[in-house]
Amino acid sequence: MSDAPDRKICIVNGDDFGASRGVNRAIVEAHRDGILTSASLMINMPGAEEAAELSAANPGLSVGLHVNFTNEGDSVIDLADIEAARAELDRQYELFLTAMGRPPTHIDSHHNIHRRPELAPLFHALAARHGLFLREHSPVRYFSTFYGQWDGESHPEHISPQRLVSVLETEILPGYTELACHPGYVTDDFSSGYAVEREVELRSLCSDAVKRRVAEPDIELVNYSQIRTILGPMAPRPVQI
Repeated sequence: MSDAPDRKICIVNGDDFGASRGVNRAIVEAHRDGILTSASLMINMPGAEEAAELSAANPGLSVGLHVNFTNEGDSVIDLADIEAARAELDRQYELFLTAMGRPPTHIDSHHNIHRRPELAPLFHALAARHGLFLREHSPVRYFSTFYGQWDGESHPEHISPQRLVSVLETEILPGYTELACHPGYVTDDFSSGYAVEREVELRSLCSDAVKRRVAEPDIELVNYSQIRTILGPMAPRPVQI
């Protein structure tokens, strides 16, 4: 493992771990047979308990907290109620500790709810208090556009193996990058507008062409635990706030 500044060091992170059996199965498959290195767990979803068990069986998969305030459009809380949001954020963190037996390696949120100006300070405070990598607010650059849907239309070509090879060649820059993805199998225990695209993503993450590309010496795949080691004193540390 290299810490040279010109290295392209990439985390491939699967969002929505715990959302369903199908998502869980796909994330583990993408980790074992593909290029996925980390995942973000929705601790308040039906598949969370299974996801925790799968995590224990796959110690090379670093797991963070994918804070879920919104589900798939049916909000868990009143997003305008800051104190309710603070309490729910703390609750989900504690649920993660209980289920996983350890802190998350990083934190992000479903539908990027942590970007909302009124909620962002809550996420910053939690990340600072526990020394967590917070998506878009750490030394790790966030690349989000490996995604197969926009304007209500599906674009499987945007998440094909060829497209992912292109992303790896042109969008993973020197330094540290998180490439977000959403692999999954469509099952009846999770209703999402982003459905069949998840299976396309999974095939791309496990494709021979993609695996050959990441085997080239200019890209180094790591997980969030390894990034902490690489960064050393530059990695987030708990602070009293």
